[in-house]
Amino acid sequence: MNLIPTLAETVSGRLIGVLRQLDPYYRDSFDHLFRSGIERITQRLIRRRLDDQGLAIAEEKPEADEAEITQAIAVAMCRFLELEYRHTGKVAERAGNTKTYGLVRSRFTVRSDLPKRLQTGVFRAGSQYPAYVRFGGPGPRVVPDIKDNGILSIGIKLMGVPGKKLLDDEKYTVDFSGISAPSFTTPNIRENVKLQEQIGRGTPAWYFLNPKDSHYLDMVMQGLYARTHANPLELTYYSCVPYLFGREKGQYRAIKYALIPRIDKKSAVAAITDNYLRDAMIATLARTAVTFDFAIQFQKDPITMPIEDASVVWPEQQSPFIRIATLTIPRQRFDYPAQDAFARNLTINPWHTLPVHRPLGNQNRARKTIYLATSRLRQAINQEPHIEPTGDEDFSKRTEPTAGSSGKHSRVEANPSRVEHVD
Repeated sequence: MNLIPTLAETVSGRLIGVLRQLDPYYRDSFDHLFRSGIERITQRLIRRRLDDQGLAIAEEKPEADEAEITQAIAVAMCRFLELEYRHTGKVAERAGNTKTYGLVRSRFTVRSDLPKRLQTGVFRAGSQYPAYVRFGGPGPRVVPDIKDNGILSIGIKLMGVPGKKLLDDEKYTVDFSGISAPSFTTPNIRENVKLQEQIGRGTPAWYFLNPKDSHYLDMVMQGLYARTHANPLELTYYSCVPYLFGREKGQYRAIKYALIPRIDKKSAVAAITDNYLRDAMIATLARTAVTFDFAIQFQKDPITMPIEDASVVWPEQQSPFIRIATLTIPRQRFDYPAQDAFARNLTINPWHTLPVHRPLGNQNRARKTIYLATSRLRQAINQEPHIEPTGDEDFSKRTEPTAGSSGKHSRVEANPSRVEHVD
């Protein structure tokens, strides 16, 4: 029974490996000529499965067995972490978005001229927040970049944010996350649990290719954005899933967001080494600052812009992106061992947020449980306590190994009592 999925995994893996090596020679031209057209056709086919469920803007529709499905995903991902890292001598990494290319310091600044109707929660005109930004790869294992760099990820943690949060393990943080594709790998958690099962068997490609339960359209969407990238600092990152954005005239609003780099032209892929993406980040931030625009897109139609289906790209023709803030990453050095260890411990969870920015949709509802379970397991395996960052951490000092960690990690010197509050 496992022969065909295993064969499909082997063949597809080798094919993708060849394409990744060839990407630098043809992919820019291919994307310029064909990507938008293929995406338009694929999204049209995906939307054919949508129906009118009588929902209003920003309205969710949880399924009756959602808690059980969420628990199944959490169990599968935790089982992977246990098998991969418990008693293996390896430092535990994330079960997804696994490889850390770099954790960098940044500043998140809301537009000073932001219209009143767009001001809610952290988005108050002129507000500024210190932030950490983690750039990562797909996973689920840490491997040479060329073998696993198709869809990259970003995780942002704002600090010094006052107000009661939806997840109470951190008091002053708000998190954002995204990937370098506008649609998620699976449309919903019911399909995601199937993917996790295949990952556990070592045959994730079979989730997409199985003719009895195929996901070809989702595979096409991911394939359009999966490529050999030159630099994580040059990609657009999309939330893929929606969030509340306060109210207007008593009506809840829903958005998706994107982080769009301010660059004129992307770099060419440099010499491919095991960690060439990290090297590209190091070289870039040694010479210049990098800026992303934080842009939001309002849900205008609950049918064509659904809350519960993360495979659907909300059409920009119906709802253009509005730039409301900037994420500025200054010149810096970030390749300190203590900073890498801190990045691994850091928990990025969309439920670290204010109620006016509540995560929406089944993928987001599941993340609350899944991310908390996997992050706590990772920290337990590594014998690291959960840390709420302040932005005052000093990673450059030489410090002693953390107690109980067998010398694998470095202690970060910080002042957890000092938190910068920004109104």
